[in-house]
Amino acid sequence: MWSSSDVALYSGLAAGVVTVVLLIIAVTLYRRSQSEYGVDVIDSSALTGGFQSFSFKTSRQANPLLMNSSMQPDLTVSRTYTSPMCFQDSIDKDLMAERSLLDPLPNLKVKGVAERAEYHVMSHPQTFPRGLAPDYRGVPVGTTLGRRGKNLFTPQVSLTPSRPLHKATAVFGYAGGRLVVPSTGISLLVPHGGISEDTTWEMYMIINQEDSISVSEEGSEVFLSPAVTYGPPGLDLSCPIAMTIAHCAEVSADNWTIRLKRQTQENKWEEVMSVDEESTSCYCLLETQRCHLLLEHPGRYALVGEPLNQEAAKRLRMAVFGSPDSSSSLGFTLRVYCVDDTPHAFQEVAVGEHSRGGRLLEEPKMMLFRGNTFSLQVCIQDVPQLLWSIKPFTTCQEFSFPQVWASSQCPLQCAFSLERYSHASAQLSCKISVRQVKGEEQILQVYTSVVENEKGVVPFFTQSDCTVTSQTGSRAFKIPLSIRQRISATFDTANAKGKDWQLLAQKLHIDRNLCYFACQESPSSVILSLWEAQHQDSGDLDSLASALEEIGKVQSPRTATHGCSREDRDSEFTPLG
Repeated sequence: MWSSSDVALYSGLAAGVVTVVLLIIAVTLYRRSQSEYGVDVIDSSALTGGFQSFSFKTSRQANPLLMNSSMQPDLTVSRTYTSPMCFQDSIDKDLMAERSLLDPLPNLKVKGVAERAEYHVMSHPQTFPRGLAPDYRGVPVGTTLGRRGKNLFTPQVSLTPSRPLHKATAVFGYAGGRLVVPSTGISLLVPHGGISEDTTWEMYMIINQEDSISVSEEGSEVFLSPAVTYGPPGLDLSCPIAMTIAHCAEVSADNWTIRLKRQTQENKWEEVMSVDEESTSCYCLLETQRCHLLLEHPGRYALVGEPLNQEAAKRLRMAVFGSPDSSSSLGFTLRVYCVDDTPHAFQEVAVGEHSRGGRLLEEPKMMLFRGNTFSLQVCIQDVPQLLWSIKPFTTCQEFSFPQVWASSQCPLQCAFSLERYSHASAQLSCKISVRQVKGEEQILQVYTSVVENEKGVVPFFTQSDCTVTSQTGSRAFKIPLSIRQRISATFDTANAKGKDWQLLAQKLHIDRNLCYFACQESPSSVILSLWEAQHQDSGDLDSLASALEEIGKVQSPRTATHGCSREDRDSEFTPLG
């Protein structure tokens, strides 16, 4: 028989063992929840809230950068991120001599003159233009499931009373010119002679990011470009202007119906034309990343798209910025942005991050986001657990499908708050996974120093990197005026041998909606304006010269059958001198 003292002793020992076992299990589960990720995800495409946290259950791959803790980064290596944020790349490009262009055209002989472009430049007293401030109003912040709705991570968001104003103005006259909104992919070309002689107009362009909810009552259409306003309203031109707008649609497949819309005085958007249909009111040439428009009426314009199926996709640009946590000397915050892949959208992010001291930690990546109603997940992986800690339940966050698919005035942003265990940990290495459920995935590799003013930060371009806003006169155009006039006079005249403006358009790969040019007083001049808009970031006139050379070799059916004398060939084009 055991005494009562023995029973108490063994009971105490058993209770102690159970307590230790439970403690070990709790610690193991906690560490596993912080280090393992997987794909057990709830589809929250129907949600309209911010980010939803979720758990992962499969093992992650090891980060090779963490295999040797003594390995130090080479902070002397610089990296550069380049992007077509300003399509006018260079302000020092020589024009091709006129003789090389006109060699294929008999009797069009002019003296070659090489001109150097002159630009009007806006000077900025600081890194960013005056009045260009970030605006994070309405930026969604994360909520956490399983913690009674308590927000466990709260990124520090700076609020400003107004949005950045992207605007360019210039005075144009009879000689015409070019107007550019820097770092946005937006420009406008006023042709020579478009404004009456002895008349000048102060023209402007303003760019706004619109909410897609305003584009149509049905809600099926989304903005694929920023809204661009040009004016003034009473502008009177004798020929169309050429406007270039960047867009984010994936146009390699026929999954979209893309339309050009114009805002009315009642702030409603009305259709001007579909890019796939014929129109005599305006012209739209859609390229992979840009759209060139020929317009005759001032106003606010935008490209909108209606998906035809779930394969329709928008291009997204992902970027990760970082900065020390002002509330903790050991803290560091990573901010991940997912925006439309247009220079203007990324410019908004760059301006805001510059104002808060953020650094671009990896070159931005592009991915396709499809209209399949599935959400976008942003996860942080491979954080060195012995050196850094991250707030619980924030390792994975999620944008609902409507947030990503519909354009918004505010860039989509989520944040990860990390804290190092000691000041000796000066480097941070991790991965940011951005993935659409049942879609594409991109990995942003972060390997950076958390000490301010360290080398190795990926630089990013801002509006001050491209301050050219306007060019006036003949130097604003790639094609010298004398050549332009001779080409127009040659091809505007009906030619029995078929060498007219339609053949010029064909050789310049402008092969649709030709009825628009037929309605113009000088079809060839309008075609050349469109060519100028297409090649504004090109340094030569090779494509135009090649087209003219091909036209010079074209034979009409009559000449192919009966032959053609040298005199006939020399008289195919109207003499201009």
